[in-house]
Amino acid sequence: MFPDRETAEKRFMGQGRRKKAPGARQVFFAVLITGLAHVCLPPAHAQAETPEEKGLRIAREASARNDGFGDFTAGMTMVLRDRHGRESTRQMRFKVLEVQGDGDKSLFVFDQPRDVRGTALLTHAHINTRDDQWLYLPALKRVKRINASRRSGSFMGSEFSYEDMSSPEVEEYTYKYLRDEPCGEFACTVTEQVPLDKDSGYSRKVVWQDADELRTWKMELYDRKGSHLKTLTLADYRQYLDRYWRAGEQTMVNHLTGASTMLKWSEFRFRNNLQDSEFTQPALRRVR
Repeated sequence: MFPDRETAEKRFMGQGRRKKAPGARQVFFAVLITGLAHVCLPPAHAQAETPEEKGLRIAREASARNDGFGDFTAGMTMVLRDRHGRESTRQMRFKVLEVQGDGDKSLFVFDQPRDVRGTALLTHAHINTRDDQWLYLPALKRVKRINASRRSGSFMGSEFSYEDMSSPEVEEYTYKYLRDEPCGEFACTVTEQVPLDKDSGYSRKVVWQDADELRTWKMELYDRKGSHLKTLTLADYRQYLDRYWRAGEQTMVNHLTGASTMLKWSEFRFRNNLQDSEFTQPALRRVR
């Protein structure tokens, strides 16, 4: 039996799990789906640059390094842990299409467990305007638009928000270089990113990136009140097409609730000749 409309919407939109965090852009879908880092270029201009100019230059270089991938697909396992260590697991598929002159288009589709099978999240990222997101709820046979005011809410009960599941663009933030410091076995550059969108759930993000390979290893996320809300860590990087780095594991820890969500990525495949028609609202109803 399908649940009634109110119960289904609460289940799929994560309303019954926890309230929207006060105060995010996607932390990072760019980090979520690309594991990109923002690299510090050789210090030829270091004496002349302000911290803000250096931070922006780093962001632009990172974005340019990821241009030209075309499209890719991947599998994903989502592992949710509550503060007591109890786990639940979901299986998903993911695909993304690069869009010249605008933000990328992406699609998540849930395969397991049965009660979320066929649920799909479609995102159209944009450079100079707010992203568009739609959630397909198979129990209701309904496509639901994600309003800007709800983008900081939990994505399917996880510690990732809808904002986190969208690909960020350079133009959506202001930047500031903070410092260089070791992170594990790497020398990392630490930068601050402040969202320009007033509806973002985050007031700022602090990002640790290794300078050599352009990989992000840690990101601290601060809510609208300035409190340290969540931390994202990335691991198990692999390089594809001799250029594009992708993280195999991403773990988001919520410091307020003690809960965490791990994303385990697999089977990355690039340049699959994906079509724009696969990333439309009508296509959501046909996902299998």
